[in-house]
Amino acid sequence: MALEQADILLVEDNAEDAEMTLRALRGRTLASQVHWVKDGAEALEYLFCSGKYADRSPEHPKLVLLDIKMPKVDGIEVLRRVKGSELRAVPVVVMASSNEERDVLESYRLGVNSYLIKPVRGEAFLETVAKIGLDWSR
Repeated sequence: MALEQADILLVEDNAEDAEMTLRALRGRTLASQVHWVKDGAEALEYLFCSGKYADRSPEHPKLVLLDIKMPKVDGIEVLRRVKGSELRAVPVVVMASSNEERDVLESYRLGVNSYLIKPVRGEAFLETVAKIGLDWSR
């Protein structure tokens, strides 16, 4: 059975982590299109088709990969707005370097589908991202 291609929104302010994530997803052909935004404010504009994304097709991504600690609007607020809207059914996976209990608990309280602590680097990171893509893009 062939994997269904997925449209993924990557919300990540760290360019190195974003590039590694993109490489892992594309290297395993898990996403036909991955759109990368660099902060929470841009993520909200993309998801709700506003601001510079006002003319974007209103189709929802099949998966949101979300960092927590970001400029402008943090990941917890992005998650709060997504899960409190018509986008609530879109799977959101937090990939964060923070394992602070309050971030984890608040993410699950708000309805995150999965909360993963980013592996430091290298092959472990690539394998984690590939597994996320495989698990949630079906």
